[in-house]
Amino acid sequence: MCSIIGFCGKEFTSKDVKAALKKTQSRGPDASRIINTGNGYLGFNRLSIMGPALSGMQPFICAGKKTITVSDSILNEQSDNNNPNPNNADIINNCETITVCNGEIYGFRPLKEELIKKGYEFISDSDCEILPALYKEFGTEMFEKLDAEFALVIYDKKNDYYIAARDPIGIRPLYYGVTKKGSYIFASEPKNLISVVDEIKPFPPGFFFKDGVFVKYRDMSEVESFHDDSEEEIEKKIHDLLIEGVKKRLDSDTPVGFLLSGGLDSSLVCGIAASLSDKPLETWAIGMDKDAIDLKYAREVADYIHSNHHEVIISQKDVCDAVDEVIEALGTYDITTVRASIGMYLICKAIHEKSDLRVILTGEISDEIFGYKYTDFAPNAEEFQKEAEKRIHEIHMYDVLRADRCISVNSLEARVPFGDLDFVKYCMSINPEKKMNHYGKGKYLLRKAFEKDKLIPDSILWREKAAFSDAVGHSLKDDLVEYAESKYTDSSYEEKIKKYTHAKPFTKESLMYRDIFENYYPGQSRMVVDFWMPNKNWEGCDVNDPSARVLSNYGDSGN
Repeated sequence: MCSIIGFCGKEFTSKDVKAALKKTQSRGPDASRIINTGNGYLGFNRLSIMGPALSGMQPFICAGKKTITVSDSILNEQSDNNNPNPNNADIINNCETITVCNGEIYGFRPLKEELIKKGYEFISDSDCEILPALYKEFGTEMFEKLDAEFALVIYDKKNDYYIAARDPIGIRPLYYGVTKKGSYIFASEPKNLISVVDEIKPFPPGFFFKDGVFVKYRDMSEVESFHDDSEEEIEKKIHDLLIEGVKKRLDSDTPVGFLLSGGLDSSLVCGIAASLSDKPLETWAIGMDKDAIDLKYAREVADYIHSNHHEVIISQKDVCDAVDEVIEALGTYDITTVRASIGMYLICKAIHEKSDLRVILTGEISDEIFGYKYTDFAPNAEEFQKEAEKRIHEIHMYDVLRADRCISVNSLEARVPFGDLDFVKYCMSINPEKKMNHYGKGKYLLRKAFEKDKLIPDSILWREKAAFSDAVGHSLKDDLVEYAESKYTDSSYEEKIKKYTHAKPFTKESLMYRDIFENYYPGQSRMVVDFWMPNKNWEGCDVNDPSARVLSNYGDSGN
C-alpha cells in the first residue's frame, strides 16, 4: 500500500505538501518523494511490493517513450517559489508526464512486453511504471482497459492539466477537495486534506478527472442484462473466475499473508491460495479471550490446508482502547464499519509487529454480490438486485474502506479477490432470482461452485454466516455498547445528538463514534453517505442495530 497526493496549482509551497503527505506515512514507510511539476506538486509515500528496487520509486517522470531516472539527491530540495529546483529544471521542463499511483496492475507483464515492442523503455520492475506509457498510447481510454486496483494522478505537462482516476470498485482510496482559489487537491486519505480544503469528498470509483471535469468510465453496479446460463454453467464460472482472481493477487515480490476468520469467504480465499502454492500459507485469525466464535473454525481450516496459523487473542480493554485510534484511521462514524474494524485493525497491528508480511489477502465483497442475512427478506428478485447494486456502488465507503485503512495504517497492502473486476461483472449479471435464498442456505451458488474441489472442509463450506464482529466474539459488540453507555447519561445523549443533522446518531454507541469522528474530521460527515443498515423498507428488516444478530433469521450463525 502506498499514498499519493496531488496539489494542482501554484498557490502551494513544498512545505504545505510535505505536511499533508506526512499524515499518511504509515501507508508508505519505505520512502517519500515530492516533485514540483511547475504547476503544483505530486507526492508519494512508498510501500515496496512490486519491483522494490529504488528504480521503482515514484513519481515516474516520462519523456517520449522513456522513464527518466531521477535520484533523490536531485529531487530532495524543492523550492518554495513555485519554480522547480534548478537541478531538476531541465528534467521537469523536458518531460511529458509525471505520474503517481497507488495500485496493483494485474497482468502487467504481457502489457509491458507489448509496450517494449512499440519502443518503450522501462527502468524498473514496478507494475505501475507502465501507466505513463499506456496514457501516451490511449489517453484517458486507458482506464477502462485496466485490470487493476488503483488510484492515480497524472500531470500532463504538454497540455498543462491534471488527470486523476480511481478503480471501478474503489478498492484503492482517493479523496479530493477544492481550495477557495479553485485549485483541486487529490490524496489517498481525508486526513491529508484536513485544514487544506473546506469540504473533503471521496473520489467516485470508476471515474476519471480531466482538467476540471469528472467522467464516468465504468460502473460495476450497473447491469445491462442478465445472462441465461444454466446453474451448472454459473457455478463453473464462479469457480473459475474466483480462482483466477486469487491467482492474480498472489503475484508479489514481498511476502503474502491471509486473514482467516473461519467464515466461508476468507476460507475459500485461503483454500484456493493453498491449492496454488507450493509452500504453506501464513494465516492469521483473531478472537476475544472469552467467547470467540470463529477461532475454532479458522483453526479447522488451517489444519485442513496445512497453513502456518497464528492466533491473536484480545480482551475487553483491547477493544475499548482501540476505538479512538480506529476511528482516526478509518475516517468514518458508521457503526458496522467501526465494530468490524476493531478486530481487523488489531490483527493487522499484530501482523505488522510480529511478521515480515507485506501483502494481505482478505475476503471482502462477497456479501454485497451474493447477499447478507438480511437480504433473505428481499420481497422479490428485483429488490434483491437493487440492493446488490446499491451495496456495490457504496462499498468504497464501508467494507472496502475498512479493509484498506485497517491494513494500510499498519504498513500492509490489502488485496481483495472477490473484488476482481471479471468476477464482479459476471456475478452481478447472474439472474437475481437464482441468487436469492431459495435453498435454505445463503450464498448457495458460491458454496455449490466449490463443493467438488474439497479445498476447504464441507463443514465450513456449508456453515451459516456470522457477522465479523460477532465472529471475533459476541462480547465485542456488547463491550462497545457498554463502553458507550458509560460515556453518556440519557439526558446528555438526548442533548448531544441535537447538534447533528446529517447521519444523526440514534444510539449512544453511534453518538460516541460520531463525537470521536468529529474530533479528527470536523464537519466532514458527508464523506460517508449514511449508516450501513439493513433495508428498513423490507418486512423483517426494520431494526435499530446493524448487526445481523438482531434479525429473526440469524439462527445458528453465531455458533
